[in-house]
Amino acid sequence: MERLFAIAARGSTVKREVLGGITTFFAMAYIIFVNPNTLCANVGSAAEPFFPAMPEELWGPVLVATCVAAAIGCFLTGLLANVPFAQAPGMGLNAFFTYTVCLGMGYTWQEGLAIVLMSGVLFLAMAVSPLRGKLIHSIPDFMKHAISAGIGLFIAFIGLLNVGLISISGAVPALQLSMLVDGQRVWNTQGLLTLVGLALTAILMAFRVKGAVVIGIIITTLLGLPMGVTQIPQSVTMEHVTLAPVFFQLDLAGVWAKGLLPLLTAVISFAIVDCFDTLGALVGLSANAGLKGEEGRADRALVADALATCCGACIGTSTVTTFAESSTGIAEGARTGLSSLVVGLLFLASVFLAPVAGIIPSAATAPALIIVGVLTMRSAAAIAWDDLECAVPAFLTIAVMPFAYSISDGIAFGFISYCLIKLVRGKGKEVPVFAYVISLLFILKYLLGNMG
Repeated sequence: MERLFAIAARGSTVKREVLGGITTFFAMAYIIFVNPNTLCANVGSAAEPFFPAMPEELWGPVLVATCVAAAIGCFLTGLLANVPFAQAPGMGLNAFFTYTVCLGMGYTWQEGLAIVLMSGVLFLAMAVSPLRGKLIHSIPDFMKHAISAGIGLFIAFIGLLNVGLISISGAVPALQLSMLVDGQRVWNTQGLLTLVGLALTAILMAFRVKGAVVIGIIITTLLGLPMGVTQIPQSVTMEHVTLAPVFFQLDLAGVWAKGLLPLLTAVISFAIVDCFDTLGALVGLSANAGLKGEEGRADRALVADALATCCGACIGTSTVTTFAESSTGIAEGARTGLSSLVVGLLFLASVFLAPVAGIIPSAATAPALIIVGVLTMRSAAAIAWDDLECAVPAFLTIAVMPFAYSISDGIAFGFISYCLIKLVRGKGKEVPVFAYVISLLFILKYLLGNMG
């Protein structure tokens, strides 16, 4: 252990690393339930359903894929970079897969997985390229913060939609604590249970209870039993503990049928969001773990992240990324990749939760989505709102994501407005070339799309 991870040299012990890994796992274990709920989401009313990106019968296999992909990401990070950072399919990136790539752009889930693989390969090329630094620094910091905040707002919006607390079927979106069923008004029990779960989770987090989100999901699920929201299956079997229905189901040929430009915008958007998510997490976590100045480890962590995304796409889930929740394990004293290996082993053990995890209703995972939105919105505080050259593109990025129901549209409006304002102000040279390239790609996509 000492030769492999240099535990003593980092001022840690095996016990601290194991405890840190367990703490990190419980802080991010909500993804085991939330990721399949997002990828297999069936949002909307009976009259106007939104068809899921992946069929609901794939919920079990997607849960297994989530656990296996997370384990692979953790093992890669621990062994390649020797840092206490854990990985799993990322929030926001799974929403982008479902609501933008599949529901918005019309790709099948098999084609969506192919796009995830392509974005992982692009991210890997960036991670090992000497141009990595230039590409990363070509995006203004305020845009990175705006993208993060916008995704948080979008995720929270999805959480409210999933349980019918907000309806978008009418002329004006409305809060629905009750609804009409066969001419009679009844309580929206899913929505009410979500509000209870949200309050419970927020209180637990305010008291800094470890694993607050997971505890909130479990208690909310139990509270749903007398309300009829949580349904106990008649039998529990291991038949759904399989990867076969989603394993290597990528449709690499089909993605070309919808045109090159939509494909490029989807791949680049995935890569950009994954890159920003990972870099933001790495910078903050490295500081917490006392790893500042060890750029080589950060570079290897980027490579591990990109490789995990490629593996995740082949296994059958959306983009894998580094989780900021790793900070909880670092706070417990984790300083090496051993803690990441512990997290990976716990994710593998969680595969056997598949037979019983299916009872968890959307009302129990929706509070987790809203809480994730709360946590990511703090990025907006770092934006210079008094500088309108930054404020307008940042606001459009944040607002358009939920309003247009598309993460890529938010990114597009942000970049296009940023470039346009700078050009009109005579400051076009301040804008990096890469930002112009992204803006032109989005403009072409919109023009060609509206021309049929």
